[in-house]
Amino acid sequence: MELIQQIIADYGYVAIFLMLVLGIIGLPIPDEIMMTIVGYFTHINVLNYELAIIISFFGALLGMIVSYLIGRKAGRPFIDKYGKWVGLRERRMLKVEKWMKKYGPYSLIIGYFIPGIRHLTCYFSGLGKMELKTYVSFAAIGAFLWCFIFITIGRLIGVIKI
Repeated sequence: MELIQQIIADYGYVAIFLMLVLGIIGLPIPDEIMMTIVGYFTHINVLNYELAIIISFFGALLGMIVSYLIGRKAGRPFIDKYGKWVGLRERRMLKVEKWMKKYGPYSLIIGYFIPGIRHLTCYFSGLGKMELKTYVSFAAIGAFLWCFIFITIGRLIGVIKI
């Protein structure tokens, strides 16, 4: 956690943006902790609260769009080739696609608050060929709520002892 604090302190908004993009795509970056640290930095006036929310929102949204595009373009061929090794056979993929068509947009908002699930919903939305306009609309709502809530929690806590 000290490393994340140092990176944000050294590189500011650029670090926040890039770590969120990479974290949403799937790199093991503790996004919730990072957002709480960002909120703390807004509390001690190292970062601007409103700008931190905006930069975080765009970083999270870009990561979600990239994940969607990967799922849409490369997901199905990848699943067809390697899915059997992780239990994703054709029958299960049809169930996933049906579920995403029915609940997908709302799963983007709710899933954003469940670590690990937010990454899968992005890829499965692409795999299920959710309309891009619908995807971006619901992904934006989820990303904004998530960034706002976690940065605000960090700001309200005021002091983080890590």
